[in-house]
Amino acid sequence: MQAGVSRPEWNTTMSAIEPDMPVGQIVSDRFQRAAVLEHYGIDYCCHGTRSLVVACAEKGLDTGDVLEELRRSDARSISSNEIDWAHAPLPELADHIVAVHHAYLRKTLPSLGCLLDKVVLAHGVRHPTLAQLRRVYFGLVNDLALHMLKEEHVLFPLIRRLTAGRKQDRSMVTDEDLTNLLSSLEDDHAEVGDALARMCELTDGYQAPANACATYRAALDGLAELESDIHEHVHKENNILFPQTSDMLRRMALVATHD
Repeated sequence: MQAGVSRPEWNTTMSAIEPDMPVGQIVSDRFQRAAVLEHYGIDYCCHGTRSLVVACAEKGLDTGDVLEELRRSDARSISSNEIDWAHAPLPELADHIVAVHHAYLRKTLPSLGCLLDKVVLAHGVRHPTLAQLRRVYFGLVNDLALHMLKEEHVLFPLIRRLTAGRKQDRSMVTDEDLTNLLSSLEDDHAEVGDALARMCELTDGYQAPANACATYRAALDGLAELESDIHEHVHKENNILFPQTSDMLRRMALVATHD
């Protein structure tokens, strides 16, 4: 998202699903719906501002079929212990992202990289696309490392200071500064999304060939799990944390003008 471009305004209370709703809002209202969109290959994280009808058209899907499946999902999950992150305090959400998603990446990425090294060494001659997969993967690893540092050392501490309500902290942050920071982080997410899509393409949806060994299959299973976690991770940031941070800064600016 470019600096100065307004963010989508959507309700933060759960509402009935309509075709013109942004797919990011659909999942923010009830996270269990993410499984349905994942099944249909609809990106609700990096491209969460698209409406359901547009997302379905891009995939050649019948919007009515997807709507019906989403509503069936709602009926199956009336009661849930899932935390409603759309209404959680921003510092709590930031802490959750670090403790759950960042920790997952730091634990998983090195071991998954070792698996890929072994797979390329053993199967790279028969499956030339594995070398491309490895290059894309390690590019993704580098991008994620820098991205997490920007969040943990810049954005998340800023969110904690601003929510503490100290006026001196608010005066040190301009709307332009925050917009540029969030735009940079969203650009990172777009690159991550492109890398995930490329890895999925290179592996035919993480499907192991018939002659794949156990290590090969474990690597592909790990990549599929990684994709799922990153989708959830990016959704929580692009569709909840980032827009609510912008809203918070705007509210603080309005209060400051009346002080």
